[in-house]
Amino acid sequence: MTLSFFHRLIDWREILSTRISPVERTIACRGVRFENIAAVIFDKDGTLENSLSFWREIGIQRARLIDAQIPGVGEPLTMAYGIQDNTLDPTGLLAVGSRQENEIATAAYIAETGRSWQEAKKIAQEAFTEILESKYLTKTAESAPIFPEVKNMLQSFKNSGLKLGILSADSTKGVEGFVANHELQNYIDLSMGVEQTLFKPNPQLYINACNVLDIAPEKTLMVGDSQADIHMAKAAGAKGTIGINRYTNSLSLSADVQILNLSEMQIL
Repeated sequence: MTLSFFHRLIDWREILSTRISPVERTIACRGVRFENIAAVIFDKDGTLENSLSFWREIGIQRARLIDAQIPGVGEPLTMAYGIQDNTLDPTGLLAVGSRQENEIATAAYIAETGRSWQEAKKIAQEAFTEILESKYLTKTAESAPIFPEVKNMLQSFKNSGLKLGILSADSTKGVEGFVANHELQNYIDLSMGVEQTLFKPNPQLYINACNVLDIAPEKTLMVGDSQADIHMAKAAGAKGTIGINRYTNSLSLSADVQILNLSEMQIL
């Protein structure tokens, strides 16, 4: 009886081990194979979300609001944000930087006009908060849509058993809003942004995301549209990196492979 009980205990341990072991898949694109992948972590803006127009308008309004208080600073601010005519540089400060990084850069331009650093930071923070809370500049599924192939890709990857996460330079609240706006709750296991201390490309951000997913970095794949995404993941020990270049073929990312569309990623 004791031996039989021992055998049953071993059987349950084997079953439990099978249940908690992550599913691993091979993902391929453009002839490059990434094997033993248990989780894929995506950047948000420019990777999953078509938000350049939205952020361009945010930058214009921030610059106008500050220019109303400090005439002459608006134009250099828009240039610093990466706004040129009707476009926003997808590699520029506004497109890839966190709110904190944008605030610091904005405060630096204000400080050049003779304001103290504390006053410059206060003006920048208040302008950013006012624009953020404006009911006329709210992120919705219409003002910042997802790219057409995103939902089908996420569904396919999720159905295969992979864990999926989003790690963005936006705030965690902003990432959660994106997931809610586009009804992606059934696909996304992790919604993480940056807050006050860690910014891309700090590898600890990626390690933290992997810890939440309970997947080792060497079993993850990072998909992003900036060098910060790629450098962060590589420094954290990710199994592979995929750079997505939606806006310009001339942009060269130091990823293991570069694609134009997420539909190029295939599960084998």
